[in-house]
Amino acid sequence: MTPQRQLVLDAVRELGHATPEQVCSRVQATAPAVNITTVYRTLDLLEELGVVRHAHLGHGAPTYSEHQHRHVHLVCHHCGRVDEAPTELLSDVASRTLADLGFHLDATHVALSGTCVDCAHDDEDSADGAPEQDDTAPQEGAEGDR
Repeated sequence: MTPQRQLVLDAVRELGHATPEQVCSRVQATAPAVNITTVYRTLDLLEELGVVRHAHLGHGAPTYSEHQHRHVHLVCHHCGRVDEAPTELLSDVASRTLADLGFHLDATHVALSGTCVDCAHDDEDSADGAPEQDDTAPQEGAEGDR
């Protein structure tokens, strides 16, 4: 393996989940001459060799991780936080898609979006802290005020 390819692989391992741009930044800290094109080509090659895998966690660039790094990604709509859950979480879905549709689900390539526990808690707090409106009280600017 070339030194540049090894640096890309090392960056993926160190970062856990990383976009090509994040990998490139990590590599350039050691080898400034390595450019983003080299990183993309190396990631493609490493994926073909089964060393890394990618997942799409949102609308941006794919995120790369080591191939054996298997889990479902939980992506928060609000803050962008990415949590990991065991692939067994989708066992029932995988069984149903196979039985009903003949489709073999790769749960390691899945990102589920929703609201993380912290943002859900923040939403509850802001709803709890909001003053209650009295619907029977006349509203400012209502016709009865004129």
